[in-house]
Amino acid sequence: MNPKVSVIIPAYNTETYIGKAIESALKQTLTDIEVIMVDDGSSDKTVEVAKSFTDQRLKVIVNQQNLGAATARNRALRAARGEWIAVLDSDDWYAPERLEKLVSLANKTNADMIADDIFFIKDGATSPWSTLIQEGGELIDKILQIDIVYFVETDIFGKAGLHLGLSKPLFKREFLVKHGIEYDDEIRMGQDFWIDMKCLIKGARFFIEPKPYYFYRSRPGSLVYQSKLPRLNQSCKAAKYFMQQDVVKKNPALMRALSYNLSVFQKNLAYFQVVEPIKQGKLLTAFTEIRKNPAFFYDFLSRLPGIVERRIKYYVMNNKSSFDMYPNQQIKQKNTS
Repeated sequence: MNPKVSVIIPAYNTETYIGKAIESALKQTLTDIEVIMVDDGSSDKTVEVAKSFTDQRLKVIVNQQNLGAATARNRALRAARGEWIAVLDSDDWYAPERLEKLVSLANKTNADMIADDIFFIKDGATSPWSTLIQEGGELIDKILQIDIVYFVETDIFGKAGLHLGLSKPLFKREFLVKHGIEYDDEIRMGQDFWIDMKCLIKGARFFIEPKPYYFYRSRPGSLVYQSKLPRLNQSCKAAKYFMQQDVVKKNPALMRALSYNLSVFQKNLAYFQVVEPIKQGKLLTAFTEIRKNPAFFYDFLSRLPGIVERRIKYYVMNNKSSFDMYPNQQIKQKNTS
């Protein structure tokens, strides 16, 4: 008989964290589960730690080379046999009752997707500093069905909002199989938002439970020299793809929301196409990009107060987490090279 839930864990060089992730899945109060960990070409002891578990519900699959989190997740999806698919990043973990609570609520609401609030906890901390809903500024005190327009409008790159693209829903596997839904292999960052979009476009009933059962580990570090260009390029491409779909064209509110998202991606892409070459000392490239983007200086001046504030905190006040960007600009590089 197939298990109730398949927990899929893509992993890449997370030997320090993978044990806690796997243990939190195996120690769920809902015991009718399988756990599929796909190692994505790790060069550390991630596989060794995973294989140290003797629980027969755990299956370890190894990619011989690093292919990206989306490809690793898709390999796990194809191996999964559960009624529900639960995603767990290899440096995060579940509260013991998470799967039991969410499956029960999914059955009551006839959901195709169901997510909970998320605890944000810094690496090494003993307690969370906030949650996804608290940071989003939304008042959600009971289970809420998520409309696709609301989902898009509240998850804008670099802006305050609910950012449900960071949530980790359980997916009804039958729904994914019926509609041929998988992760986009070309998207290495922000994959969760876009697979949620694929489901919602196909009419998935998505609910959010305001209680948090998922622990999202923030591994802080300066993002000053980390490129945002790949994510922004991938996001622009994905937004354009969805805007070409007939179901979107027939929904003016959704088209407006996606168009605004695309404009924000494009504006940030133009900005960082100048900033990143400057940081790398490629001044000729930066000058060429400025000529393409005359509004760069206005954009830079609007960002300047925040830039100065973060650098004062980091270099003067020794606040090493000052470059952690909440939340969808924070690039944890989970399971990617």
